[in-house]
Formats: sequence, structure tokens, C-alpha cells
Amino acid sequence: MQNNSDNLQLASMRSRALGYVIDDFLVTIIIMMIFWEDIISVSQDMDALMYLLKAELAFPLIMLKVIYQTFFVWYYGATIGKIVVKIRVIDANEWGRVSMFSSFLRAVGRIFSEMFFYIGFLIGFFNNGRKTFHDITGRTLVVNA
Repeated sequence: MQNNSDNLQLASMRSRALGYVIDDFLVTIIIMMIFWEDIISVSQDMDALMYLLKAELAFPLIMLKVIYQTFFVWYYGATIGKIVVKIRVIDANEWGRVSMFSSFLRAVGRIFSEMFFYIGFLIGFFNNGRKTFHDITGRTLVVNA
């Protein structure tokens, strides 16, 4: 992994958004595979399906997102979506690899960004570092790979 600060360039919000969509799609597929039988068994009853999505899948979905984001950002410096769009996450202070703890804080901050009408993502449009709420909580930057 490259650690030359002279060549760092902030990732565009467009590439970050595309990486987000790819990651969310992958996590959704994983959740559907895990809970496929439950989803199929109530798929004829829309009220039961909505209850399942709200009550039964909310916590596993949040946990999977936190684990996915934490592991990939810590271990690879990028999630699968970020790898596809050729961007990566770095430590904002040292411009190197993100620690496990910072990666976890970033993942939790990302959940809060999603829960509150994506306002945490919108913050990235209004500061110089294009830092979203989860970048601020994890002390990270997203740069081109």
C-alpha cells in the first residue's frame, strides 16, 4: 500500500457514493442469504415481511455493517466497494494505515450517519477535507488509491 503523502488526492464524492452503493448492495445480499428462509416464509404476507425487516433484521444488519466496515478498512484500507472504485481510507493524522480502533469508530459513525437521514454524509460536501461524520469520528480521510 502506497504511503507517499506527495501523491495523495482526496477521493471525489461521486466515487465515494458509488463505493457506498456497492458496499450496501453486498451487505444486503449477505443478509438476504443468511435470512433467506425467513424472508421466503413471510413473503406472501406484506405486514409480516415489513415486521421481519424492521424488528428481526435491523440488529443483524447493523452488526454486519459494523463488522464489514471495521475489518475491511482496517485490514485492506478499503471496503470492496472502495477497492472497485479505486479509493482507500487513511489515517488523517499520519496518512497511513487506519488502526482497528479508528476503523471501528468510523464504522459506528457511519451507522449514525445512515440512521439520521444521511446528514453525516452531507457534511462531506461542506468542508475542505470532504470529511463525513464517520471520517471525523474515525479520524480518517478517503483518498484515491
